[in-house]
Amino acid sequence: MTKPTPIDEEIILDPKRYIVSETDAKGKITYVNDYFCEVSGYSEEELIGQPHSIVRYPDMPKVVFKLLWENLKQGKNINAVVKNLAKDGRYYWIFTEFEIRKNTDNGEIIGYHASRKTISKHVIEIITELYKELLTVEKSDGVDASEKYLNAYLKEKGDDVTFANLMEEIHRFY
Repeated sequence: MTKPTPIDEEIILDPKRYIVSETDAKGKITYVNDYFCEVSGYSEEELIGQPHSIVRYPDMPKVVFKLLWENLKQGKNINAVVKNLAKDGRYYWIFTEFEIRKNTDNGEIIGYHASRKTISKHVIEIITELYKELLTVEKSDGVDASEKYLNAYLKEKGDDVTFANLMEEIHRFY
């Protein structure tokens, strides 16, 4: 499936509804709710079996997803602000809560559950600037350099601030 060409038009989400999806351990979509289909513009049939990156907006820094996957593979749930790409090229900002799904018999990670909700314009303004800087560094010097930039940014916030902490703080206070 080819990715759509992004256009500069935001989809405004209903603050009373959640976008929900589940993936297998490798990030392939196994479940989507109706609101996910409605917002993304894809049918359930088009989404099931696809990598979740099908809705990844191209100006999202790769380092964000690197950190998400690192946390999830360590068995840690994580929250993140993400800009997604709809089938028609529009975008939508969401606050996503990623949760691990485990095999009840042996505790092995079998997949992930993500529920998403709308976020305030204030959060988008804050995170957009950071993500732009990360993407600029990433394009010129790679993902590792982008991660170093992010770590320096987090260090300025406090010695013990991590990406996960920052996302949690955004979730709590905004």
